[in-house]
Amino acid sequence: MREIVLDTETTGFEPSEGDRIVEIGAVELRGHMPTGRVYHQYINPQRAMPQAAFEVHGLGDDFLRDKPVFKDIAGQFLDFVGEAKLVIHNAAFDMKFLNAELGWCGKPLLPNDQALDTLAIARKKFPGSPASLDALCRRYGIDNSAREKHGALLDSEILAEVYLELIGGRQPDFALAESRIADAGPQGQNWRPQPRPKPLASRLTTEERAAHASFVAKLGEETVWKKFS
Repeated sequence: MREIVLDTETTGFEPSEGDRIVEIGAVELRGHMPTGRVYHQYINPQRAMPQAAFEVHGLGDDFLRDKPVFKDIAGQFLDFVGEAKLVIHNAAFDMKFLNAELGWCGKPLLPNDQALDTLAIARKKFPGSPASLDALCRRYGIDNSAREKHGALLDSEILAEVYLELIGGRQPDFALAESRIADAGPQGQNWRPQPRPKPLASRLTTEERAAHASFVAKLGEETVWKKFS
């Protein structure tokens, strides 16, 4: 299963009021494990950066002036995403902006049901508790000390760690365990490991065997080793 953990930075809160995306960061997961593939792009919003937004992410007009506009990176972005599930914290916000930008440049929109909202998962799992990304990092002991300002790629990398904890912790053998249970049939819940059909060859050397025999001989005839050897 392929998933994309994604975050955006914007000039504000409402694309309908002229706000635009200025950064996209995304991390690829397969089977809930990071693959090392990422997508990261700064974007020229073609408008001035409000001071309030600048204080959140630190992306100013001078830095963004020579970056590509969204329509020039839209195809590459959609190719990276494909049909993967999008894991997003407060998904409604990012999907609203992504689909506004895609619509403005005539590209296909992303279905809302393609997104999985980790904010909703956290609120359901910990009702009444803070569910911000920083709060979840504190809950799970995830180091977010580098997060002095919001940044799409850094936040998506942190969110990937939080997401793996929210769904049950880092379990690289999870899929294998499910497969073993499925293969066991209707009695899978009672599955127990069976003896190897062919025992593994001993790794003891001749010297080690001799040393062990000498040690056991010194213990006397009543030693437990004599009873089971």
